[in-house]
Amino acid sequence: MMKQILFSGVIGLFLTLVGTPLLIKLLARKGYGQYIRDDGPREHAAKRGTPTMGGIAFILATVAAYFLSKVITGYPPTYSGVLVLGLMVGMGLVGFLDDYIKIVKRRSLGLRAKAKMAGQLIVGISFAVLALQFQDSRSNTPASTKLSFITDFGWKIGPILFVVWALFMILAMSNGVNLTDGLDGLATGASVLVFGAYTFIGVWQFQESCANAQTLTNPHACYEVRDPLDLAVIASALMGACLGFLWWNTSPAKIFMGDTGSLALGGVLTGLAICSRTELLVAIMGGLFVLITMSVVIQVGSFRLTGRRVFRMAPLQHHFELKGWSEVLVVVRFWIIQGICVIVGLGLFYAGWAADK
Repeated sequence: MMKQILFSGVIGLFLTLVGTPLLIKLLARKGYGQYIRDDGPREHAAKRGTPTMGGIAFILATVAAYFLSKVITGYPPTYSGVLVLGLMVGMGLVGFLDDYIKIVKRRSLGLRAKAKMAGQLIVGISFAVLALQFQDSRSNTPASTKLSFITDFGWKIGPILFVVWALFMILAMSNGVNLTDGLDGLATGASVLVFGAYTFIGVWQFQESCANAQTLTNPHACYEVRDPLDLAVIASALMGACLGFLWWNTSPAKIFMGDTGSLALGGVLTGLAICSRTELLVAIMGGLFVLITMSVVIQVGSFRLTGRRVFRMAPLQHHFELKGWSEVLVVVRFWIIQGICVIVGLGLFYAGWAADK
């Protein structure tokens, strides 16, 4: 069963390594280049016209890697796996429409705010509602109406509040990844680290599943997760696909992921968190995305309340660029911060299991 994880990661890596340059040529031929803000760091002006919508590469690679790993190993897809992939594709489609209108229709703001929000709401609500269906033999559904940190805890919020909570998480994380995607390779590299962590979490939850309680040394420390191994397969496919894309996306980037990629990554990360019962833990695991989002909130709030800016520019990565840090220096140091967040998150995850044991 573990072979699925290896196959999905390797296939995802191979497909983006080989497929991304083909996508770059296609987008360049059609003239689908990135729009660059005039008020941003001056060095970014040189990036104008770089092909964007690169998220298409790792979205397709992840979906292909998942299903090919199933064909190779003979194991069927699961409801949890299909729903999480559906959330990624749906959010990616909303981002694609936004990118397409910006670039092809030459409308700099892309989709109208209401239209973009409507698309995200449709995708998010569909995922949240369906995730509460499809019980397995232990009556577990892909998602739970209880809040979770490293497992579900006692607060049951009911289906309606769950949908609202899931929507908040999807929109917040998608926005966080989107804001982080401002420097070459920053969001992609950070995502590789998070998906690597979720691969480990899925494997651990599978090995310590309550479905195997009879063979566990301590059944009280088991996990009630519907399809933990399949979540690990998806996380591995994403890790591989993002790593292959990073080869072309790192400085100097040959392609950008665009909203197509950032919304998809934020969506699928939330889907993994919800279905693995680590909803609150994901705020630590994806700490860089949260930090960068908060920098924008602080900047906007401070300016509206006092008329003063806390940072030279928001999101946070541009503040350090304007302080004189090179783009590569900012990216590497922010990757280190994300790595620390992942280590802390995994430490808390393991500590929770050890405490129950």
